[in-house]
Amino acid sequence: MSTVPTTLRDTAAEFEGRVLETRLTGLSREEFALDVWGRTPLLTRGVSDFSDLFSASAVDELVSRRGLRTPFLRVAKDGVTAAESSFTSPGGVGASVADQLDDTALWRSFNDGSTLVLQALQRTWEPITDLVTRLGTELGHPVQANAYVTPPQNRGFDAHYDVHDVFVLQVSGTKRWIVHEPVHPDPLRDQPWTAHRAAVADAARSEASIDTVLEPGDVLYLPRGWLHAAEALGAVSIHLTLGVHTWTRHALAEQLAMSALALLGEDPEMRGSLPLGVDGPGDELAFVRRRLVAALTEADPAPLFHRTRRGQARPAPLGPLAQLAAVESLAPDAPVRLREALEPRLVGRRLTTRVGWLDVPETDSAAALQILDGATHTAGDLGLPFVERLLRAGVLVPAES
Repeated sequence: MSTVPTTLRDTAAEFEGRVLETRLTGLSREEFALDVWGRTPLLTRGVSDFSDLFSASAVDELVSRRGLRTPFLRVAKDGVTAAESSFTSPGGVGASVADQLDDTALWRSFNDGSTLVLQALQRTWEPITDLVTRLGTELGHPVQANAYVTPPQNRGFDAHYDVHDVFVLQVSGTKRWIVHEPVHPDPLRDQPWTAHRAAVADAARSEASIDTVLEPGDVLYLPRGWLHAAEALGAVSIHLTLGVHTWTRHALAEQLAMSALALLGEDPEMRGSLPLGVDGPGDELAFVRRRLVAALTEADPAPLFHRTRRGQARPAPLGPLAQLAAVESLAPDAPVRLREALEPRLVGRRLTTRVGWLDVPETDSAAALQILDGATHTAGDLGLPFVERLLRAGVLVPAES
């Protein structure tokens, strides 16, 4: 039997229209990949109204009514991040955990000119969850979302670069953005701007590549490494930052090296001790290098790569009560579909997803292939026992009829 993996077909990423095209850039994924991705900033004016995603009332609800804890919020002023203890406190009887957001302390900090940074909104605000899930599927790279809420005439952070690509979505108010070319192009995740602080400061004093004001509906894309600083103007500014944590060739090399080392761990000679009294690698290095090159040639990093990639993001939300109701009311005409953002792969008869793996009997192989198209199917067409099993595993979810 073939072990060529089958994955979710590209058509399933269409959803209700491409996120890149309809909400961020006006460009198709192909156009964006060819002309922009990882190469150059892109400013798109008035591409979308973001009031359905986020708003001032959303900020107030998250800060004052949701019982959020750190690290779901940071506070910063003039490039300095405040201590968490300065804006957290216990939540009273039955909610005595000490690191919950203190809305009074946050109001005082905000009134004093601090920027509020709501982090990982894909975990706390449903419209952002949906957007991030779709964008991550479309790009093939994990995405997170933060909101930056800045008082008038204030800035939260000095010029710096990020180690991930960003889409900046101006939700309300206006903000001036000053962008400079990289001092360390394409930084890896362990190469932060603080390692190049002097070069960043020097570059920030030079002529800017972009000096512009973002207004509601504008989107600015910045590849990782591009320097930027931003300042709110005459009113409170709220913008969303979608951070794209790009997979790199270096990351793939790490996966390859780890796979090769795993192979070498099965080699008795490689597990052997170095000679007594050895002073440096000497002749052993040549032997080890030959075996390592051979292992690199033989190693297949794909399983480790996909396992690591699956761990970088979450599947779409799953409601336990709705799922139980779907199982208990399962009927031949019940519509079901694959849960979004599962990163499913069918290798032979093993279906691997972000929520685990299961072996598929040969009698259900055709149905397993069907669900990978991402479309809606009826339980009777797929087979009721197969559908029940995948509902209980959190792989299939009920679909709207």
